[in-house]
Amino acid sequence: MTLSLAASPPALLAISHGTSSPAGQLAVENLVAAVAEVATASVRGGHVDVQMPDVPAVLSSLPPDADAVIVPLLLSAGFHVHVDLVNEADKVDRDVAIARALGPDDRIARLLARRLGEARLRRADRVVLACAGSTDARAVEDCFEMARRLGVLIHREVSVGFISAAQPPLADAIRNSREGDPDARVVVSTYLLAPGYFNDLAHAMNADLICDPLLITEGPAPRELVEVVLDRYADAAARHDDTRAHRPLTRRQRA
Repeated sequence: MTLSLAASPPALLAISHGTSSPAGQLAVENLVAAVAEVATASVRGGHVDVQMPDVPAVLSSLPPDADAVIVPLLLSAGFHVHVDLVNEADKVDRDVAIARALGPDDRIARLLARRLGEARLRRADRVVLACAGSTDARAVEDCFEMARRLGVLIHREVSVGFISAAQPPLADAIRNSREGDPDARVVVSTYLLAPGYFNDLAHAMNADLICDPLLITEGPAPRELVEVVLDRYADAAARHDDTRAHRPLTRRQRA
């Protein structure tokens, strides 16, 4: 008889950063709910900071024999992905795979371009991509890659500015764009997942126009983000299955 290594697909744990903003909380909850509507696996939400349930609580809520795939609802793979989530996964007695961050991805670039269209971007406008920022060079590089992809879509150069922890600061990027063409408007494309503290900081900068973040509270979650979450889960789950298939059976599995 052939032994099935996994009775059911691993749970999809959609883990966001967390925010104290009610609007941001609702926007992320809507995304998790939209993913749950179409996913074939069990879906649970959680957070690495600020909110509960945190990652240990979400992991401990699963059935004892359930495996899991953590999909970071984070746009770049910085400290939270490479350190925090890895450490939490290593602490539990179950198989936990960690998917890669949501970005960079062409579908997110299309969503950013749509937000610019909704804000009525003009042909002469200068565009700055506003990113949260990170001390992890890999996350910073991800942001520059997203700016490149967005620029291809909207047929112009897109500069990058960081709200925290990385260079150049968003205020400097806005000022440099304005000095490069004093007659043009400077439009900020908001590369943030949802409303919250960083979005408020971006609005406090001296841009002529600022777009909504990727998630807003009105209407359904963008299909692009739902698709990216599901694809990140599928990729990590496939790696998880391959690892299990090549792992020697435990005594419990042989029984």
